[in-house]
Amino acid sequence: MKSKKFILPAEWEPQSAIQLTWPHAQTDWNYMLGDITATYVEMAREIADHERLLIVAPRTDEVKGLLDSALPASSAANIVYHECPTNDTWARDHGFITLKNLDGEGDERLLLDFCFNGWGRKFESDKDNAINRSLYDSGTVRGTYRSELDFVLEGGSIESDGRGTVFTTSQCLLAPHRNQPLTQQQIEQRLKDALCASRIVWLDHGNLIGDDTDGHIDTIVRLAPDDTLLYIGNVSPDDEQYDDFCALEQQLRSLLTDSGKPYRLLSLPMPDAIFDNDGSRLPATYANFLVTNEKVLVPVYGQKANDEAAISTIASAFPGRKMVAIDSRPIIRQHGSIHCCTMQLPLGVVKD
Repeated sequence: MKSKKFILPAEWEPQSAIQLTWPHAQTDWNYMLGDITATYVEMAREIADHERLLIVAPRTDEVKGLLDSALPASSAANIVYHECPTNDTWARDHGFITLKNLDGEGDERLLLDFCFNGWGRKFESDKDNAINRSLYDSGTVRGTYRSELDFVLEGGSIESDGRGTVFTTSQCLLAPHRNQPLTQQQIEQRLKDALCASRIVWLDHGNLIGDDTDGHIDTIVRLAPDDTLLYIGNVSPDDEQYDDFCALEQQLRSLLTDSGKPYRLLSLPMPDAIFDNDGSRLPATYANFLVTNEKVLVPVYGQKANDEAAISTIASAFPGRKMVAIDSRPIIRQHGSIHCCTMQLPLGVVKD
């Protein structure tokens, strides 16, 4: 019997829904719950006006009441709710990583449930690590469930071109308390096997100061159509991260596509430094944008020149999609941004 072929789709391919795991008083957002809730309502409004939105929360009745009053009825009708306990809100890292079937009708989906351990046991994650199984057992998502819970992998640590090439970073996947004692070669083979990838590209530079994830790729380099890489590259020589990001740019210039051609490189600005109340630098980045079926939600930080330059550059990589600026200063206070908060689910996973 011929084995089925699967692939990790690119994020700009058709989606059935975007997942948000909603903030609540028992999360680290408690001290600023009003601010972050307003940001999540804004993200929900921009997503649900044109595609399904899956919201996970411990008390879905409260979230539904809020969004029913804040969103147009047509958008509110696009929201699917799932109730279960949660530790936090980072859907990108605890959500399913979904493969699509390339054979036949191409309608089968593999729902890969990897272990999320709070970015190397830094934070509580037991409830978040159980969300995927709860979604599947409830019938909220469709596909073939496959446990990969013996391997730690976060969605923010990988990027796919939809053709079998997966990008990741050595600083994250080789960080402590993830998959030791596996070697880089063993981890690469596990990624190839699990993600049905033909090629893994490792990046070795560009770890943002203040990043809890040990260097997720979605904070520094993002894939886009036509073999395009958007990356943080316009870094001031006065910035303490300058040398590291120059090394990242040099590495990107040396890479070739699966067909042996250089990538199209588009450089994003580094936001001016943003600090928390204790004076620690926060990992603000324009690379952490979200691609939906019709839009790109772009994080902005109240820095007019940088914000506009980032939006213009991202727009050039995604022609035909509407650029939507989302003030991400509330999100960055917990060391994340828009892409970190969300997870796309490919066509066929959430019912219409």
